[in-house]
Parts: sequence; structure tokens; C-alpha cells
Amino acid sequence: MEKDIIVFFEKDRFAHYVGIELIKVEPGFAVTQLKLSDRHLNGLGIVQGGAIYTLADFAFAAATNSGGLATVGINCSITYFSSPKGSIITAQAKETSSEKRICGCDVEVLDEDGKLIAKFSGTGYRINKTIDYKTGTVE
Repeated sequence: MEKDIIVFFEKDRFAHYVGIELIKVEPGFAVTQLKLSDRHLNGLGIVQGGAIYTLADFAFAAATNSGGLATVGINCSITYFSSPKGSIITAQAKETSSEKRICGCDVEVLDEDGKLIAKFSGTGYRINKTIDYKTGTVE
């Protein structure tokens, strides 16, 4: 089942475009990773906050949709603590609540040394559709 979910999320064109990879997913949990390059840097030469946010948001999406209920974000916030060290950043998302319509999810973004560089909190709304990961369809 995990492989089917990963294949489904490969259709996320923006995450693919910036280089994000879904490493692990299970109900209510996901790990995403981004190999940093020059294209992820801002004018100051440090990792652009939007790249970090997108990594966390993709982990949030995978974790909250992993149970098969189509979920969209309705409120998200991120706090940045430091610039990442190394060439890889990882986001670990865990659902903190999972109700019929509303869910909550916390995401920690870590650098290559395991240092916390950002914390993301998201609220999701479960739309009236389900995801069939075997066929890749949303109904």
C-alpha cells in the first residue's frame, strides 16, 4: 500500500519540480526529503523559506491524505529557527487529530545533522472524496 501512495503523490507536479521526494508514508505519517542545490537559495545565499515551506506542506499533504480521505489544507503556519546545514533537509509529518471533516498535523523540518530548522502546523479539511491509491483516482 505504501508504494501505491508514493506513486500517487508523484503526480504532485510542483513538489516534483522543486525536487521533493516522498520517502515514507503510512496512515497519519509521512517523511519527505529535499536535496538542496543552488536553485533553492535566496539572494542572501541561504535556503529560501519557500523551499522549506513547500517541503513541510508536501509532508503535511501526504500524511493527511494517506488514509484515503481527500484532504486539503485550510490553515497552515511555519516558524523558522535556523538555516539548514548540509545538503539535505527532511520533513517528518504526524497527524495530531483525525476527525471526519477536520484534522491537524505537525511537521518538523530537520537538516542533515538532525537539527530542527522549522516547525509547521497545519489544519486540513476532508472534502467529500476518497482516494483509491491502487487506481490513482479520486472519487
